[in-house]
Amino acid sequence: MLRLIFRRVLVAIPTLMLVSMLVFMLQKILPGDPVLTLAGEERDPAVLDYLREKYRLNDPLPMQYGAWGLQVLRGDLGKSLRTDVPVTALIAQKLPVTLQLAAMSMFFALLVGIPMGIVAAVRKGSWVEAGANMVALSGMSIPNFWLGILLIMVVSVQWKLLPASGYVSPFEDFWLSIRTMLMPSLVLSTAIAAYLMRHTRSAMLEALSADYVRTARAKGVAPRHVVLLHALRNALIPIVTLVTLLFGELLAGAVLTEQVFTIPGFGKLIVDAVFTRDYAVVQGVVLCVAGGFIALNLLADVLYVWVNPRLRHA
Repeated sequence: MLRLIFRRVLVAIPTLMLVSMLVFMLQKILPGDPVLTLAGEERDPAVLDYLREKYRLNDPLPMQYGAWGLQVLRGDLGKSLRTDVPVTALIAQKLPVTLQLAAMSMFFALLVGIPMGIVAAVRKGSWVEAGANMVALSGMSIPNFWLGILLIMVVSVQWKLLPASGYVSPFEDFWLSIRTMLMPSLVLSTAIAAYLMRHTRSAMLEALSADYVRTARAKGVAPRHVVLLHALRNALIPIVTLVTLLFGELLAGAVLTEQVFTIPGFGKLIVDAVFTRDYAVVQGVVLCVAGGFIALNLLADVLYVWVNPRLRHA
């Protein structure tokens, strides 16, 4: 297990370097100049030269990337060009918000998607499977922003059951924080639950047709134990991969939902940074997201070994 983790860490280092180089170069070809925004309306040439010198924008691209890379190795992601706030402080402020949203969304998705997939596989060819497939297709087809606006109009405006927008930290008011994040997490969980249902159904159908399941049934094992203890455990391997990848997408791709519900999270931070050409923030956020994806893939590899004893012995 330790050798597996060590190999994954060795692969992660050049991967993070490649991602950071790619993002760094792509930012430079975007139209617009952040210095013009920082200089204000008068745009004194002396001020422009000072800002370009201060942020090393006159240096060649390899030197700019090298200087930034040395900062990263020291644990310093730089400062925001727009607010002069350290990027690490911005990430520490915004990341917990998106982590809470992603965790709640994944909880609801797992709560609905996996049981629906199991039932659809066990009741193959029945109206239950048809209904589950219809619900899954609806979840994948409905746009998140439209569903979010609809929930705000019905649940918040008409019924006045939940807050329409905003964010409250769970350390300030736990239950108000849960109520505030309930609608956006439900919106994000619809498509994820649909994907989980479809993959769980496919994996369970393959597992239920295996020889060891037929043997267990021939021995008189209870149907519930056959499904949950024999088939489901082997079907979990592809589902683990999907869950980790979807959780990573939640961390980086909840932009529209955060905009609709006015949540000051990770997605809104990177969108604002791209629009304002805030290079340091974009690079820091992308590096953090890439590291998160690598960590989630490592977690998936560890969970494989825990779920499947054959991999443990291998």
